[in-house]
Amino acid sequence: MGNALRFLYGNCCKPTTQEYGYGYGVPTYTDGLSALVHDIYHFETTSQVPEGLGRHVVSSKKAQANWYKKLAEAWKAAKPPPRTPDEAARLVILTLKNHLKADVEGLLAYYGLPSPQALVQTSELLPPSNSHPPQGVKFELQTLPVDAKAVADGDTVTVYVNTVDPREAANLPRDVKLAATQRAKARAVRDYVKADALQKKIVDAGYRVLTGPNNEDILARKYRIRLRGIDAPESSMPFGKEAKDEMTKLVQGKCLRVLVYGEDRYNRYVGDIYCNNKFVQESMLKKGLVWHYTAYDKRPELASWEKAARTARVGLWSSSNPEEPWEWRKKRRNKDA
Repeated sequence: MGNALRFLYGNCCKPTTQEYGYGYGVPTYTDGLSALVHDIYHFETTSQVPEGLGRHVVSSKKAQANWYKKLAEAWKAAKPPPRTPDEAARLVILTLKNHLKADVEGLLAYYGLPSPQALVQTSELLPPSNSHPPQGVKFELQTLPVDAKAVADGDTVTVYVNTVDPREAANLPRDVKLAATQRAKARAVRDYVKADALQKKIVDAGYRVLTGPNNEDILARKYRIRLRGIDAPESSMPFGKEAKDEMTKLVQGKCLRVLVYGEDRYNRYVGDIYCNNKFVQESMLKKGLVWHYTAYDKRPELASWEKAARTARVGLWSSSNPEEPWEWRKKRRNKDA
């Protein structure tokens, strides 16, 4: 197996098996990218293709084996190798471009990767992960899977980044790293009082020890993200719940790419969020569940997406005169003054 493939597989979550209602076990992974890498590696060592793939494609196992051979060669030749679901999907489509369309689409569906149609529809605001970041970006985050409880509302979400990430590793306080090591030792001898005290120290420093897919400890840094350029209805406003539910649906259980532009007065990081080939702000605006926050963001794309939702009278625009959340907050502040 090539070094690039070995490195990526070694840094992906290993599979487990889950029994689904239709009667057979299929592998479940943190994301389709790690699943594909695992199966390419498995094919290189065993010459076997995934058992469940035949339910998604029309060609024989002999043909399937030919696909994985080509994918293994293409993956090792890619510089850099795919690191996101959309990059993996593009490599699959390019590598198997001369094969049956139904097979390519079935293979992508098997791994939950974006379809060719979805890639065509990708927002032009989505920069490639290996490109230079857009002007104004301070830094980029690649998050761990998001928990549903981490979604505060339609424009704010808490994310965690693994401290093995090079940027995080370079800025990890020594006392936090030591506390995480000591906590693991305390838990090993069932000294939970000491372990809880160390966990509090870690949390107070802006970090947290999370449980990984194989019950391993993951030391992660916490970031509160305020989505740039949009403003969602507050929870007690009309469509506040719908906005939060939609945000949860978009990001729950998924790893996010966050381009951070700065911080707001509440110490939240202001950024653009991308999730499985989707620009999250675009999705929220098109569904009519947030406002374009023109006071802080003048991007014409955001304005056009809001205008389209207004015209279609979807979401909060189904009301004749929806109240802007910033005006609602201003009234509340004046009332409490």
